[in-house]
Amino acid sequence: MEMIAFGAVGIVAALCAVVVRQRSPEIALLLALSACVLLLWNTLPILETIRDVLQELADVAEISPAVLRPMLQTVGLAVVTRLSCALCRDAGEGGIASFLELAGSAAAVLVALPLLKMVLQLIGDLL
Repeated sequence: MEMIAFGAVGIVAALCAVVVRQRSPEIALLLALSACVLLLWNTLPILETIRDVLQELADVAEISPAVLRPMLQTVGLAVVTRLSCALCRDAGEGGIASFLELAGSAAAVLVALPLLKMVLQLIGDLL
């Protein structure tokens, strides 16, 4: 049921932004940004539930939190990067959006490096 409300807010905000963009592109961008913040804020409880379930599954499977943390951080980085890039493109700043994508990719690799190190150590131990 929440998704219906999220969809309605998104559609209403998008329609308002389209109408406002004709007269004031800056206000339309602020409206889109406000809608994103509102939707993200209301999505946080869902994301926390997902995190809790993943933590329970990791506990059952006896997976170290050091393995789960990079995965969750990478997903968080992907969400923030995607939203930021979409807002930049809405503002007509495709170049900034491209550099944000590059920065998000670099940050994701940086976050995943400890996981890669653990995998390489495991392979080394098996050999």
